[in-house]
Amino acid sequence: MIVDCAIYQDGRRTDGPADFSDALDEARKSGDAFLWIGLHEPTEREFDLVRHEFGLHPLAIEDALRAHQRPKLEVYDDSLFAVLKPVVYESSSDTVSTDELMVFIGDSFVVTVRHGDSAPLADVRSRLEADPQILAHGPTAVLYA
Repeated sequence: MIVDCAIYQDGRRTDGPADFSDALDEARKSGDAFLWIGLHEPTEREFDLVRHEFGLHPLAIEDALRAHQRPKLEVYDDSLFAVLKPVVYESSSDTVSTDELMVFIGDSFVVTVRHGDSAPLADVRSRLEADPQILAHGPTAVLYA
């Protein structure tokens, strides 16, 4: 499921087309904008649309569709694929756990993928949107955050 889709230009979220294909075209045409699309437990059909539109590598797609990957960074022709294991501390139970987040980065896009009950990225987006200087660095700013 697509949980968020937005174009960022000069570090600021802008109004853009609701359709991610049109939004990606708009980001590419501007030259200095990028599209960030967030997915939560995408189906193979949903991911096939994303793969086709963004030109993502089939092996990376295979990994992103299945949870429980090892942390890694892979470089493909036109994109990067990272599997991250953010650490989460739950103060009420005094436990530490890891989540899993997959990130695809290209010259004009970021695709984030979550599985299970892991924490949503809304807090990360909000923090980044509050500091446009970071997002002005482009798609890699999302990986930095």
